[in-house]
Amino acid sequence: MPEILPGVHLVEGVDPSPDFSTHVYLVKDKGASWTLIDTGLPGASTAILAYMAKIKLEPTAVKKILVTHLHRDHTGSLKVMLEKTHARSFAHWIEAAYIALDPKYDGPGSPPAEPVIVDEAFKDGDPIDAAGGLIAYHTPGHTPGHSSFYQPERKLLFSGDLFFVDGTNATLTPPEYTFHTPTAKISARRMGRLSVDSLLTYHGGPILKNGGGAVRALTQKL
Repeated sequence: MPEILPGVHLVEGVDPSPDFSTHVYLVKDKGASWTLIDTGLPGASTAILAYMAKIKLEPTAVKKILVTHLHRDHTGSLKVMLEKTHARSFAHWIEAAYIALDPKYDGPGSPPAEPVIVDEAFKDGDPIDAAGGLIAYHTPGHTPGHSSFYQPERKLLFSGDLFFVDGTNATLTPPEYTFHTPTAKISARRMGRLSVDSLLTYHGGPILKNGGGAVRALTQKL
């Protein structure tokens, strides 16, 4: 089911194995252009471009690439996708430095294999003219500059690795992959105050209906 919501595509073929889901989202903008949220592991660009060809989209239809955080399963195909699409890249200002490997990230999880210079570094609360109008929220914990993207009109939350989904239950990312779990709990509580219909996670899920309820059920346990 590639188009999981109107104008929101879950790109097929990017998972490295059946038990490790990596959700790269291709989202329609208000005009004719599209936005890519995260880019998968190195090599995932082949599947992304094949999927775009399948739905009859030229690579240059993607005008913006948003990155939730630095980990290689999110940034591994960033350089290639920027070359193929000529899009502009966006990341939180902390994460942008780590994606450029300046300095190299030494927390849990794999840093990027090669440096990429992010075009636009945002801060918490900045609007991004993409996917119908997004708000970038700094949601640290999993990494220092981890961010989530909220579409208030449709109540969509692209949460990156702030949350995992197991069945219909939202959980925090396991501590062994997280820079600072207490901070991730604070970020989760903040996102729990948003009105969310669809929780669009990167690993597991997504939860297309009452995603906010799943987040609040989690935060009540924290």
